[in-house]
Amino acid sequence: MQHESGNEHPAPTGAGPVPAAYGRPKTHRSRRGPRHKLLRIGAVSALGVVLVGGGGLAYLWSHLDGNLKGTDINAALGKDRPGAQQDGSMNILLLGSDSRAGTHGEYGKGVSGARSDTTMVLHVDKTHKKASVVSVPRDTMVDRPACALGHGDTAPADDKSMFNAAYQAGGPACTVKTVEKMSGLRMDHYLEVDFKGFQKLIDQLGGVNITTSKAIKDSNSGLDLSAGKHTLKGEQALELVRTRHGVGDGSDLGRIQLQQAFIKALIQRAEAVDPVSNPAKSYDLADTATRTVSADTELASADKLLGLAKELKGITPGHMNMVTMPVTYDPDDPGRVLPLDKASHQVWNALRDDRPIPHSATDRSVGDQFKSPVSAGT
Repeated sequence: MQHESGNEHPAPTGAGPVPAAYGRPKTHRSRRGPRHKLLRIGAVSALGVVLVGGGGLAYLWSHLDGNLKGTDINAALGKDRPGAQQDGSMNILLLGSDSRAGTHGEYGKGVSGARSDTTMVLHVDKTHKKASVVSVPRDTMVDRPACALGHGDTAPADDKSMFNAAYQAGGPACTVKTVEKMSGLRMDHYLEVDFKGFQKLIDQLGGVNITTSKAIKDSNSGLDLSAGKHTLKGEQALELVRTRHGVGDGSDLGRIQLQQAFIKALIQRAEAVDPVSNPAKSYDLADTATRTVSADTELASADKLLGLAKELKGITPGHMNMVTMPVTYDPDDPGRVLPLDKASHQVWNALRDDRPIPHSATDRSVGDQFKSPVSAGT
């Protein structure tokens, strides 16, 4: 892996030992409260917000629970994992993929061709009022650990593998294991959104408002936006979060900037939906979202997602710091990137210590040289 000074020895792949005192994370529980509740769950790289009617509508709750599918990450990964945060903060792995194959408890069985094209580590601070988001470029070359596939089968380790191939090798559990090895941080939960359902969700919201500082055109994704204000419906939103050509250097690094800006716009749009005035629309949104999202088994129920939502409802786009994991171009393949070990450790250590990510951690990263041409709102 890349190190940042000719006088330094390369740092190890992990982010160093985690204090042994770290134990289990808090359990996220919720109680049925007001008649209408706000449900925050993952959407494109997750963080979309939908609304759901509550109260005594037992059938509706049961229906939503039936939509949600879970993967038992703890069973797949066993005990050889970093310790959990003990200060009330938590880490959630957010995935965006074009296929949900392998996400329903099979640890990656049958995921041939499936790729996780968007990966973000969401760190929620101990007050649950602020968050840091670290995007992991899909083209990062990493040391992927061996991953269990279920039924006694194992995907062998690979000492130089493209990061998003972990999902193809062993499903979401393998991606979680790879991130934990890279960062030294335990992922308390994971949320995955399927891009096809994401498109429908945006349409049901009535579109998302963005502003572009310049024209963006990408014949590969189909995106064609002039400079100015736009309300993106589902198809255009999907084109935006898939766009990599025509922004930045044409790699995944520029696309990450678009995705981060769109997530903030999506949160702003969802906050404007009034669940009281239109409970039917709220339920339709929740129905679509729960069909679109997969999660670990500890989160895969409407009640548990609502409990998590209640804890995170104070986090607004203004209280969310979004960065890209520090990387540099791979000298052996300019289409790939390598982690900047020292800088990456700064990022992961800040999250472990529940501190803001220092600006110095990303100022030498090639992913930090691009300014997103998209901003939230109009």
